[in-house]
Amino acid sequence: MTLAEAPAERRPELVVGVDFGTLSGRAVVVRVSDGAELGSAVHPYSHAVMDRALTAGPAALAGAPIELPPEWALQDPQDYLDVLRIAVPAALEAARAAHGVDAHDVIGVGTDFTACTMVPTTADGTPLCWVDRFADRPHAYVKLWRHHAAQLQADRINTAAHARHESWINRYGGLISSEWEFAKGLQLLEEDPEVYAAMEHWVEAADWIVWQLCGRYLRNACTAGYKGIYQDGAYPSRDFLAALNPDFAGFVAEKVEHEIGQLGQPAGMLTAQAASWTGLPAGIAVAVGNVDAHTTAPAANAVEPGQMVAIMGTSTCHVMNSTELAEVPGMCGVVDGGLVDGLYGYEAGQSGVGDIFGWFVDTAVPADVVAQAETRGLGVHEYLTALAAEQKVGEHGLIALDWHSGNRSVLVDHELSGVVVGQTLATRPQDTYRALLEATAFGTRTIVEAFQRSGVPVTELVVAGGLLKNRLLMQIYADVTRLPLSTIGSDQGPALGAAIHAAVAAGAYPDVRAAAQVMGKRTVAAYPPNEDDARIYDQLFAEYTLLHDYFGRGANDVMHRLKDLRRRVLTVGRPAAVLAEVTS
Repeated sequence: MTLAEAPAERRPELVVGVDFGTLSGRAVVVRVSDGAELGSAVHPYSHAVMDRALTAGPAALAGAPIELPPEWALQDPQDYLDVLRIAVPAALEAARAAHGVDAHDVIGVGTDFTACTMVPTTADGTPLCWVDRFADRPHAYVKLWRHHAAQLQADRINTAAHARHESWINRYGGLISSEWEFAKGLQLLEEDPEVYAAMEHWVEAADWIVWQLCGRYLRNACTAGYKGIYQDGAYPSRDFLAALNPDFAGFVAEKVEHEIGQLGQPAGMLTAQAASWTGLPAGIAVAVGNVDAHTTAPAANAVEPGQMVAIMGTSTCHVMNSTELAEVPGMCGVVDGGLVDGLYGYEAGQSGVGDIFGWFVDTAVPADVVAQAETRGLGVHEYLTALAAEQKVGEHGLIALDWHSGNRSVLVDHELSGVVVGQTLATRPQDTYRALLEATAFGTRTIVEAFQRSGVPVTELVVAGGLLKNRLLMQIYADVTRLPLSTIGSDQGPALGAAIHAAVAAGAYPDVRAAAQVMGKRTVAAYPPNEDDARIYDQLFAEYTLLHDYFGRGANDVMHRLKDLRRRVLTVGRPAAVLAEVTS
């Protein structure tokens, strides 16, 4: 007898988690009683990341896509709806085929999103890029988390916050990122005031997708706190915003402020329209939105104080809980209840990790190495990892800085860029590849030590995400950080975490911590540190720190100067107004 044929009282309750990543969305069907993942599906975004040209809109359809300036990263929200229409039904079908489950047994759906990813909308939630007169305006599109073109606005926010002694700035390690809501909103105002004026809601994509599912707009407590400068029940004041730009004074009251939804709570019930898209039953609970990294902590059953969860993919986000409220330099934020009720949730991160490895493989590996990998039946990443694993620690003679996509923590400066020191004519691709792997581990140790020094102890490093499949990388992280490295027991961490929140929203568990203990899973101390290698890494980390501080703390500002020169060169031939904006 299949599950579908079982009596109703014996049929398992199910939930669905949907993870909206940088390049694709995935759905997973999860059993509430034990967290078992019964079916999943992935749908790649048709437009992926638009970082060079606007490949959506009338101009693109006419074969003349609009060129984008440096540091931009846009998306089309239609791709998100396609995930609901394609990935969710496919995951349900996979679960039915493998386990005989029925969609009518689903009691809730939860979602997670990359952050800070912003959607400018009309009053009813229509993205401005879907409004005909704005369809070719880049600022009308979704600004993805890795849109770093608002660094100048972020710098002004930080300068003004410190000059005015704004108390909230210390809750963010002293610096606001160009990735976040206010910097991106100020850029929108100053570069396309017409789109800004038409925008009635500045919406986190995490909240926009929930809006589409249940017909109700709530700002989730996670992104409001970490990305929207919402602390102790308030946003930055109107006076502060006016000091940045008089036309920005009403940003909070007119574009941002809205009801806050708490994590794990129901935002509403699935509408009939969303049910038709997804194949889920109308009326089931829709959980309040959340961030991909933050949902992963309960998926790894790692929500207790001292457990730092590193969600490693294209970038890495570090999240952890503590009983203490502390000011950690360069953290992305601390929010009361930002991960689970009753604890202070902390966030930090690295803007580039898997992206850096991918960049190197795509642009810097010679054809003969690619051919050797193919001959051995390996991908280039796997082949370089195998070659790098044969080396002793320090053998390649290199140190790299992991700033190819800027620095999120602890410097919070996306004008920084990558460095490799020590290259010679004898340097091989596997040498540089291993140095880049190690650089990202040094970046994580820098973050861990900042927390330790600030009175927030880190006792266990828990890794989730696609990169945990690289055993060499995991051992490097354990050796560099000198922490026991645990691994999540799921390939679908964010989606599983979203499903856990759905189970809580549907009333199956009293809170997220309780649900995590049953539905979450991890392998404790899967990679213990190797003391001999750790001692050598201590020496290399000291060299990394010297470079980190030399280039990142003002001793040598060459990276900023090069970025500025690049912007000026790329504006040649553009309208004078644009050139004046960039060079002012």
